[in-house]
Amino acid sequence: MLPKIAVLIPAYNASDTILELVKRISDYLPQNDIIVVDDGSQDQTYNEVKKTKAVVLRHHKNKGKGVALKTGFDYAIEKGYDYLITLDSDLQHDPVFIQSFIDGVRNKNSDIILGTRKMNLKIMPFLNLLTNKLTSILVSIFTGKVMKDTQSGYRLTKVKVFNSLKLKSKKYDLESEILLKAGRKGFKIDSVYISTIYTGGRSFISPFTDTFRFIFLLWRSLWW
Repeated sequence: MLPKIAVLIPAYNASDTILELVKRISDYLPQNDIIVVDDGSQDQTYNEVKKTKAVVLRHHKNKGKGVALKTGFDYAIEKGYDYLITLDSDLQHDPVFIQSFIDGVRNKNSDIILGTRKMNLKIMPFLNLLTNKLTSILVSIFTGKVMKDTQSGYRLTKVKVFNSLKLKSKKYDLESEILLKAGRKGFKIDSVYISTIYTGGRSFISPFTDTFRFIFLLWRSLWW
């Protein structure tokens, strides 16, 4: 019996890209297995998704990426999905790699498969590369599992993992919290290579604020 796999997209002001993204994902999975969480967008994101057969869940106020992800996790649990692939709404995660994650499910008994980018200064901005390397080293140390790209939001996770974790974070640090808690609980974490794409579009990440959140998350994890 084939596992039930869904794709989850947290979206904020993504009307320029979301329609194309949903169409490209539907080359690999049916549109009714695509879940878009519109996190209080002030543009036409919601109306664009409604043009498709994708599921759209809506926050009327912006609550942060972590809350948007948790809304999607709860929906996937409720609907009985086995695996959830998460990716961003800005086309920096190429849907062609969805097939790599699906193949990973078939070939590995993994609980989490991380989409791992090549760290190359010709493609990735220096600050992003530096923060990514440092956070990946720290998460690897704190979990005892080697992970090369812990900041990648492009990943596949067994839905049962979300059931077993009490997740507190509300912003971008939720993705690190998942890896820290799942790693410590002994879940198997693997990786597949994905392309490194920087479109030059607007980023909602605040380097200093989100770095501080990450450091605070590590400090909190000492008492888990």
